[in-house]
Amino acid sequence: MSGGVRGRQFLVTADGGSRGNPGPAGYGAVVSDAATGEILAEAAEFIGRATNNVAEYRGLIAGLRAARELDPAARVLVRMDSKLVVEQMSGRWQIKHPDMRPLAAEARTVFPAGAVRYEWIPRERNKHADRLANEAMDRAKSGSTAPAGFTVRRNADGAGTAADRTAADRPADAAPAVGWARPTGVATTFVLLRHGETPLTSEKRFSGSGGGDPELSDTGRRQAEAAARALADAGIEAVVSSPLARCRGTADIVAGALGLRVRIEDGIRETDFGAWEGLTFAEIQERHPADVAAWLRDPDAQPTGGGESFTAVARRSAVARDRIIARHAGRRVLVVSHVTPVKSLLRLALEAPPIAMFRLELSPAAFSEIAYYPDGNASVRRFNDTGHLAGVTAG
Repeated sequence: MSGGVRGRQFLVTADGGSRGNPGPAGYGAVVSDAATGEILAEAAEFIGRATNNVAEYRGLIAGLRAARELDPAARVLVRMDSKLVVEQMSGRWQIKHPDMRPLAAEARTVFPAGAVRYEWIPRERNKHADRLANEAMDRAKSGSTAPAGFTVRRNADGAGTAADRTAADRPADAAPAVGWARPTGVATTFVLLRHGETPLTSEKRFSGSGGGDPELSDTGRRQAEAAARALADAGIEAVVSSPLARCRGTADIVAGALGLRVRIEDGIRETDFGAWEGLTFAEIQERHPADVAAWLRDPDAQPTGGGESFTAVARRSAVARDRIIARHAGRRVLVVSHVTPVKSLLRLALEAPPIAMFRLELSPAAFSEIAYYPDGNASVRRFNDTGHLAGVTAG
């Protein structure tokens, strides 16, 4: 790493593993000071069923994000024993597998271009990250009530900071059972809120992240105010929003009423609908009949013009879900998002097939709710709740 560059210099080591490939999987990552070798942060998580390569990429992303939390202006050297990840992220190998592309893209967004370089190391030099990954998998296998995922930032004396306390520090007596099973620790609860109406909503036009960025309409603002009143005594501890204006407007109204600040999460933005942005379904069928027919039957099909498939949106929504859970473990979080990410999270929680996306109807400013448990289980508690909107009319 060259001198004279603003920001600190970090070393990130990361690893991931799968017991079955695919099978139960986890990752580990370590951030240390490049000059002194002092360990500054550790991250680990059990991620459910995945391949080795997915787990390795997830470890890379976690390590980079932990480094960015310490200093977003840092220069980073990543060392991994995965030749595949190192070569792909260095740009020397193509990324052909569809599961790898969005993860690699996610990793590239953490730091500015040129701030991160990659180096392969033998496995025996990556024991710390490997141990963390195996510990995460072991905790999940044992049914421990300790959280399956964690990030710890170190003080100068090596102790974890108070901000790093997670669900393991919280009483478990209030945790509801998942189905007929006993609780497996404190759930992290997402109260999912679709944004309020925009001028495009009543016209039923496709409005994603690839076209304009409409603000809330007057009706949408009234819906957000109604949502805020409904959440006054709901125990919301944090608010996370898509970066798009209609979600930020909704989240700002609710967060203002609750005395909370809004954290932006890009991974829960709406689908990029490509050439379909701003069109009605009837107009799309008339102009692009073959493309829309493929889109209705194949979750990997993209909208005309290079938009996002349902599969791609589900992947990034799941990555965002995991980030939110890691940051707010054991808490009740309001997540303000859009139709496709909300339905994707619901579908994934239910382990339903992709076709279920077309069987779910989500109204503007509707609440849904999912509880995520440390062992990877999820419980859908409500869906498309619009009871708070009684009396809110267009005008």
